[in-house]
Amino acid sequence: MVRKNSKWKSYLQNIVFHSDTTLGRLFDLTLLLAIVLSVLVILFDSVPSIHHEHHESLYVVEWFFTILFTLEYILRIYIADNKRKYILSGLGIVDFLSIIPAYLGIFYMEYQFLLVFRSLRLLRVFKILKLSAYLRESNYIIKALYNSYRKIMLFMMFIVIMALIIGSAAYIIEKDTPGFESIPKSIYWAAVTITTVGYGDVTPVTPLGQALAMIVMVCGYSIIAVPTGIVTSELTRERYEARNRNNLVKYCPECGFKEHDYGAIYCLLCGHTLKAKQQDKVKKKINE
Repeated sequence: MVRKNSKWKSYLQNIVFHSDTTLGRLFDLTLLLAIVLSVLVILFDSVPSIHHEHHESLYVVEWFFTILFTLEYILRIYIADNKRKYILSGLGIVDFLSIIPAYLGIFYMEYQFLLVFRSLRLLRVFKILKLSAYLRESNYIIKALYNSYRKIMLFMMFIVIMALIIGSAAYIIEKDTPGFESIPKSIYWAAVTITTVGYGDVTPVTPLGQALAMIVMVCGYSIIAVPTGIVTSELTRERYEARNRNNLVKYCPECGFKEHDYGAIYCLLCGHTLKAKQQDKVKKKINE
């Protein structure tokens, strides 16, 4: 009996946790379709006209999906070999967040619309469509952002100080002008102008104030490029280090220099011919 249950459990694991089989792929695609439909129900229910006419029907449909996802969550916990690992995993937490707001909505209706977290479950499409390589590529971006956050924070502090100075100057120049009645309001105008958002709700009217606005606008374009350059530099460095860790950088057997481009044939320093066998190995790894 125990062996039979174990066999049945293993069969369910192949369907629920793996998309390599026909049934597993069908299960995941059906699950994705249910997620999309449940999110659409929540979005439509938030429209006042639709909510007024079809709230009861949508409420029933929503609870149908909630019960369905609850049973699926319980099933995943039951058949998982490492239950704790699944519950604390990223997808496990998302699965839990996708159902708990519905039960909280019984007591506090405002929580019900938090069910849009259910859309995060669409991340399973990466597993179904074999797009895990794109997730690995995103790690480079995450690491680049993490490595550059100190520089960006320092740059943001500079922007804040710059907004304070420009806002104070604009307050002095445009004093008693609508929108410049106080320094905080003037700082708001400075921040909007520096970032090139330009709402247009506050505008300077004096010639000197307009000249200051022109200078700030021109500076704003260059300011936008700074954090982009910081992140791009870190991203390039992270990509190179990752290639180096994976032995994807051309290596010269003569002098040991390894900072060659992918298409390099001869060593950049000594001119020694790179081994064809190693080039094929590198090409194979990159294609994989």
